[in-house]
Amino acid sequence: MRSKAIMKISVDILMTLGLLFVSGYQLWGETAHEWVGAGLFVLFIVHHLLNLNWHKNLFHARYTPMRIFQLIVDLLVLGGMLIQMYSGIVLSRYVFDFLSIQKGLASARRLHILGAYWGILLMSLHIGLHWNSILRMIYKGMKIDNTAKRRTGIYVCIGLLIAGYGVAVFVKRNFLTYMFLKSEFVFLDYSESAVLFYIDYLALMGLCIFASHYMSKLCQRLSKGRGIKK
Repeated sequence: MRSKAIMKISVDILMTLGLLFVSGYQLWGETAHEWVGAGLFVLFIVHHLLNLNWHKNLFHARYTPMRIFQLIVDLLVLGGMLIQMYSGIVLSRYVFDFLSIQKGLASARRLHILGAYWGILLMSLHIGLHWNSILRMIYKGMKIDNTAKRRTGIYVCIGLLIAGYGVAVFVKRNFLTYMFLKSEFVFLDYSESAVLFYIDYLALMGLCIFASHYMSKLCQRLSKGRGIKK
């Protein structure tokens, strides 16, 4: 594997872990939340520098259903990350405190809630778009043979179970309430187990990955049905 590919994978893994970490604000405290958030800011810039071809190719090649779906998800992720960066800097009490920002705190707080709840879902949808590539790397790394790869029924059942639990988490944790700012007060359980919190959030990510992965398969079939060249 080329060094650039390894760097891309490393950055993506760190961004995913960082996103999960900052989602557990109540578990780690405000200082750690801010520093890891600042680290995500740096990783986000590096991620885009490593993927400059994505920007260069925006206005080239034919837009198939699959490419349109990818573009919508990618642009939403980009928008969500920019919102989080802006609101995080405005609200900062540690990392960017030297900026002494006093205005726009209320608006930044609302944006930060929106970015937090939409962000984890959109990032997971983005991961789902690349799930085939991730699976190929896992298969290769674990030396899983082609026979095992064909056991798709088992994998689909596991995916459905995770997705089903993810739906329960989505409802239990009132995601719709915060995604549409029906409440500006976010309930945080400071006594919650970190293990149980991350099991819930991984299931929620699994739901979005599952949905995005199979949505991309549908888009690919639509492209083939219309005879569209990729």
